Amino acid sequence: MDANQSASRPRRHEDRVVGHEFVRLLEVLWTRGREVPYAPVSASQLRVLYTLDRDEGINLRTLGELLGSAPSSVSRLCDRLEALGFVRRLPSQVSRRELELHLTGHGRTYLQELRNRRDASLLEMIEGMTPAAARSLLVGLTGFRDALGETGCAPGLRPADDARSA
Repeated sequence: MDANQSASRPRRHEDRVVGHEFVRLLEVLWTRGREVPYAPVSASQLRVLYTLDRDEGINLRTLGELLGSAPSSVSRLCDRLEALGFVRRLPSQVSRRELELHLTGHGRTYLQELRNRRDASLLEMIEGMTPAAARSLLVGLTGFRDALGETGCAPGLRPADDARSA
């Protein structure tokens, strides 16, 4: 065994330990953000709203692919969101046979208010940190985001795989 191999083993072990701790800490952040109530919608409906916020004007088929859900399930989710006044179905500009899904002003307001409440909850935790620790967190999370690349999902995952955890 050469010196490079023996030096890389402890490094890989250290990376794994750091990685596991990082995942545990992200779970704490995720849980804290999810503790903010998001009624009157379900978790599945919230995923639809986030998806439409990111991909305005997609059709039901594309939404189903992104969520990894059956067309009938997606249609029912959108029916409920439309009844709440959060989503609107409009004729497609491209095909008369398709409908586009759009957030309404009410839906956008709901998402912004939810984000504001989640921000406040997480900022409360960050305010308890030292300025140096908060800066380090920012640097680390920025590196994490950059490692995800343009797709916003982990290497080896398709966006539809990632959307299931939303």
